[in-house]
Amino acid sequence: MQKIKVVVSDYVEPDLDWEVEQFKRMGVDFSFYQLKAVPAPELLRVIADADVVIVNMTQINEEVLSGLKRTKLIVRHGVGYDNIDVPAASRRGIVVSYIPDYCMHEVAEQAVMLIMACQRKLNQQLHLTSESSLSGTWIFKPIYPLYSISGKTLGIIGCGRIGSLVHKMFQNFDLARILICDPYLSEERQHELGSPFLPLNELLRQSDIVTIHTTLGPETYHMLDESQFNLMKPTAILVNTARGGIVNLEALDQALKSGRLGFAGIDVYEHEPPDRDMAILTNERAICTPHLAWLSEESGWNIRKQIVGDVNRFLHHEGPRHPIDKSVPISFE
Repeated sequence: MQKIKVVVSDYVEPDLDWEVEQFKRMGVDFSFYQLKAVPAPELLRVIADADVVIVNMTQINEEVLSGLKRTKLIVRHGVGYDNIDVPAASRRGIVVSYIPDYCMHEVAEQAVMLIMACQRKLNQQLHLTSESSLSGTWIFKPIYPLYSISGKTLGIIGCGRIGSLVHKMFQNFDLARILICDPYLSEERQHELGSPFLPLNELLRQSDIVTIHTTLGPETYHMLDESQFNLMKPTAILVNTARGGIVNLEALDQALKSGRLGFAGIDVYEHEPPDRDMAILTNERAICTPHLAWLSEESGWNIRKQIVGDVNRFLHHEGPRHPIDKSVPISFE
């Protein structure tokens, strides 16, 4: 009987020694590569005959999918899946799954950290510490005005797994209100959260702090652009730990520089890593982190165990825990 073949196209772990051992015990033919940005023919040379493909950032587009000979399952190593053409995979009967719950707390924590760092202008505080040390006297004037988070209004765009955790974390921050924009939540879930639900533009108008926790797709690409920034308060802060393409960073940079927006915390970028000359990276009103909201020792092992678990489920003729298109039946032939 032919072994099930599992191929990793690219990965972020220091090594995959643990996976090698796990798949050896399962009797799986396992191989792994670092092919994040190679042409489709080069990628297909190693994944074309795989039963299961595990993908981090590699682009799995129509050309790649058309070259797959026997793939039944593609597992996206992460929460987002915008690097995979899911509709094209579905048309070919290939199930695409992802791991949406492996780093919920980490991303929520990163969002809260960026909110607090922006609200308290942490980067400027660090700079003023150095300046004051050199001058021999405290220098505070450049950081004014500085506002308390107490009494402010928080707006959450997307209140699924991660957005709900952020909502929970801010319950004891003495906020005036928490507003939510999420047209996909059920009425029951809206009632459970107990916060007002508003259209996007109204949430932007009313919020002092806006944090983004929605997915990236055609309807959310550049969902926050110049016209949306013009609706926001000039003291407002914007935090994005979701997906880079949701926010137009060029427009955001201009809004910050012109004073139309107060501060921004950014962990994700439309092109990653961002170009060294991207303006927002040196904007004094922005705190930019290197897309590591997902990172912790705990989340790292969580996702590894879940992915191996999904392969084990496949071996036992069971579907993955989190298929994206639930209408596609998985084949085990």
